[in-house]
Amino acid sequence: MKTISIQDYNIYADDIGTISINEHHMTVINTINAHSYIVAKTDKRFKKALTDSDILLPDGEGIVFMASKIKKENINKIAGSDIHEHLLNIAEQNKLKCFYLGSSQTTLQLIKEKLENHYKNIRFDFFSPPFKTEFTDFDNRQMISKVNAFQPDILFVGMTAPKQEKWVFENKNQIKSRVICSIGAVFDFIAETKRRAPNLMIKLKMEWLYRSFTAWRLTKRYLYSTPLFLWEVFKLKYFSKSE
Repeated sequence: MKTISIQDYNIYADDIGTISINEHHMTVINTINAHSYIVAKTDKRFKKALTDSDILLPDGEGIVFMASKIKKENINKIAGSDIHEHLLNIAEQNKLKCFYLGSSQTTLQLIKEKLENHYKNIRFDFFSPPFKTEFTDFDNRQMISKVNAFQPDILFVGMTAPKQEKWVFENKNQIKSRVICSIGAVFDFIAETKRRAPNLMIKLKMEWLYRSFTAWRLTKRYLYSTPLFLWEVFKLKYFSKSE
């Protein structure tokens, strides 16, 4: 598995096709983009969750840009939707079990109907945790119990960042799953309660622009984090010692 090191992050720099399911130990897969990079600078728990990932995918053109400028490496963006589809294809081929933890019961029902219609060889299960900023010990025990009762091969977590990554980091040792993959907004994309950018915009590397127009929350996020991230790239390129 090829990775590149930028600051404290070992970012996946290989083809998505090389990602497989290890039968002997758990694999935690997370993603990093420009916004999460900036958030993690002041959120130590989030940064630890990202740096502790077994696979940290470059989910954003900002990270691709950073790799080219800082490391002179050309890497491919791998979005949450991409890794989700890739893992489902593996699960379909090998008749595996997949669990979806997160989002509302309504969204999970839509996901269930779509996936069970398309993937005939996969067994699915779902659980919607309470919608709150911080989970109680009871909440955590309930979520872990639901997952472990099913014993999935792949656990998809969709609670939005940084909540999902921190939850996985803090609870993974109690979870029985071969893969844990945090994919956030992908739950809504599957259910089609929200739409991913058109393929043309993705190919033009403008998915971030499309998403910024879908919600004011995302617009504010890009307005805040993008200038800070570009300044970070500039500092690393011109003022930091080479790693």
